[in-house]
Amino acid sequence: MGSYIPSTGEERQAMLQTIGLTSTDQLFDVVPESVRVKSLDLPEGLSELEVDQKMAELAAKNRVFPSVFRGAGAYRHYIPSIVKTVTSKEEFLTAYTPYQAEISQGVLQSIFEYQTQMCELTGMDVSNASVYDGAVAAAEAVFMCQERKRSAVVVSGAADPQTIAVIKTYCESREVPVIVVPADGCATDPAAIQAALDGATAAVYVQSPNYYGVLEDMDAIVAATHAAGAKVIMGVNPISLGLLKTPGEYGVDIAVGEGQPLGMPLSFGGPYLGFMTCKKAMMRKLPGRIVGETKDDDGNRCFVLTLQAREQHIRREKASSNICSNEALCAMTASVYLAAMGPKGLRQAAESSAAHAHYLAGELAKLGFGLRSGDKPFFHEFLTDSPIEPETLCAKLEEQGILGGLPVDGGILWCCTECNSKAEIDRLIKVIGEVLA
Repeated sequence: MGSYIPSTGEERQAMLQTIGLTSTDQLFDVVPESVRVKSLDLPEGLSELEVDQKMAELAAKNRVFPSVFRGAGAYRHYIPSIVKTVTSKEEFLTAYTPYQAEISQGVLQSIFEYQTQMCELTGMDVSNASVYDGAVAAAEAVFMCQERKRSAVVVSGAADPQTIAVIKTYCESREVPVIVVPADGCATDPAAIQAALDGATAAVYVQSPNYYGVLEDMDAIVAATHAAGAKVIMGVNPISLGLLKTPGEYGVDIAVGEGQPLGMPLSFGGPYLGFMTCKKAMMRKLPGRIVGETKDDDGNRCFVLTLQAREQHIRREKASSNICSNEALCAMTASVYLAAMGPKGLRQAAESSAAHAHYLAGELAKLGFGLRSGDKPFFHEFLTDSPIEPETLCAKLEEQGILGGLPVDGGILWCCTECNSKAEIDRLIKVIGEVLA
């Protein structure tokens, strides 16, 4: 029996007989004849060989660059083969919402393990089962911080522009004031954040490493925000946490981010994974699902969906969030990736990414590409000036099979990961040198 055929013809006929019918058409007798579709005009079926050839033909239209030096929120990392091997298993690939805990123990356990790993990774107390993507996670975190007399949010202008746009979209519908503090030299000025705070500020959102790859002065920003009575939301790159201080160590209230680097391919922009973790004090404001561990009547370890008093489970006007699902397969992908890499592997990936980026920055500087961030520390992305028009340079690189950095603010935002070898970086520099000449 095929993987996606739930029942045989004989089984379907037996079910029809049980309910006193002779054909499936009788199941639709209540639908008016005038709106029924008699048949679909579909082409003849193809053999497996013909389908394979057709798919190969379609795939050939895609431009896949063997050399990538672009990030800006989505990153090419090495994915261990075990990740796909595990997550492509039919029982995981086709699993849906675990409403009935008694028959969903496997899915619930996988989510529970994901939550545990995200808490360990971010240094926070509680994680939800995931949300749609990193930008949604940031916007949802803003609403977690709202209180009766505090609703405004201060946002770092050095955060990902797409995340800022989603936060603004969320807040517009609720008439929540959004104050964006402009970036100062590719970074956030703690003094500017402090100046934007007042008694109506509920939260501050800062991304570190930020959109330009720079590490923000989180200690100063957290201290200023908490002194003003507001909460701190920190957006983080999960790979960077293998090397840098965790949000928990900075003392932030909520940590969010895009989980795509944790074992998910670029895939034309999705599906990706938004992760959310927070301190225990904010647990009941965390949107989405949370899987908890308990014991059954026989004392055996088991799992349940807990703290569900929100979204589709209550009246719409009382819901604190519109998130009523989670990215279960993507969350499992992240979980398998983290288990395969382990703390050592994750640190190695982070160290290699940072080392390659700093080597590239040094080589580009020799060709006249000045760092926009000056001497500020950066992780694996950095913004440079360009001796020639950025779009022209990137187009020339594409001719050589190289996806260069992203043109940003008249400069170029470069990125390196562990996938960019020294030989690959040297070839990039050689091609750029030839273009400049």
